[in-house]
Amino acid sequence: MKGLHVYGVSHFRGDKQILDNASLLVPAGELSCLLGPSGCGKTTLLRLTAGLERLQTGKILIDDLVVADENLHVPTELRGIGLMFQDYALFPHLSILDNVTFGIRGVSGTEARRRAMEMLDQVSMTDHASKHPHMLSGGQQQRVALARALAPLPKLLLLDEPFSGLDANMREQIREETLSVLKQSGVATVMVTHDPEEAMFMADRIKILGTNGRMLQTGRPHDIYFHPQHRLVAKMFGLMNRFESVVDGGYVDTPLGRLRAPEFEEGQQVEVLVRPEGVLLVSDGGDGVPVEVQSTHLLGHDNIVRVRLTNDIENDANKNELYVRVHHAFEPELSRMITAGVDSRYTFIYALKKNRAENTDPAIRADRSKLHSSKSMRLEIEP
Repeated sequence: MKGLHVYGVSHFRGDKQILDNASLLVPAGELSCLLGPSGCGKTTLLRLTAGLERLQTGKILIDDLVVADENLHVPTELRGIGLMFQDYALFPHLSILDNVTFGIRGVSGTEARRRAMEMLDQVSMTDHASKHPHMLSGGQQQRVALARALAPLPKLLLLDEPFSGLDANMREQIREETLSVLKQSGVATVMVTHDPEEAMFMADRIKILGTNGRMLQTGRPHDIYFHPQHRLVAKMFGLMNRFESVVDGGYVDTPLGRLRAPEFEEGQQVEVLVRPEGVLLVSDGGDGVPVEVQSTHLLGHDNIVRVRLTNDIENDANKNELYVRVHHAFEPELSRMITAGVDSRYTFIYALKKNRAENTDPAIRADRSKLHSSKSMRLEIEP
């Protein structure tokens, strides 16, 4: 198979384990994003693939050729890869054309320059070929770095936080341009990012690493977002409303209503996570739970609304609040009473601990259900 195949990579620095049996598959023409919190091993996995660090355990293949295992280490320059880092690493003393030409090997100088100009044309930088890096903006330097990485016709392209140095507006434009160029090239690409939105935009597949260096989930962006297999995966995409409950008759009770939980044992303690867009606000009453709007913040494409549950028996406002994402104009008076429900598509349930034997006693289940439907079901906001 053309592309990248990483088998069971584990890596230590001293006594600290950075990666734990991490594997990934990236076919030619596909862009995969490594997403995860800081320190989870994303960049280490990229560096091992590039040959910048020696592999300790596992195996790495590029186009079906082994480039690293416990006994083999093919040098970086012989792996057929293109590299692009956060700071772009352009040579300040070379012109833009010479920067792009630098990595092209095995052809005449004339052919190398032709190839470099071809790549600069793909990224709309031919008019700047004679300039030096300090004369360019950050977005222009990013384009040049991409052209330089692709000019040698690599089998694999590795990108480490390539858009982190750009402002928000420029980042969106450059991401789209970069994605177009990469799709035209047909090269297998691995991009490291800590930005979930960026991963959703760029990736054909997302590979999520946890804090323990293990691969938590791999899948298409839609699957990762709507079917997170781990609580850390669900929490990776921004604000999350969290509360606890107990499974009763295949359901769990929440402040916003009952949710089906058929895959859990009776009496199982669970954590319920609800995305802000999963809380549905109705301004003309209805069957929902009464809430009171505390604040609303327009973000341009949507609103983040903070509401308070008004039928709660406790008075601690911090424990009674929910965050709601509204994808339309929302300008209620702050004192206006509205109701809220829940969309199960944005709701995820995870076991908190293994069920105890006494939970099978009907009386105990009833007592626990009553307890968790009141004091224990307090809302927490997970950033």
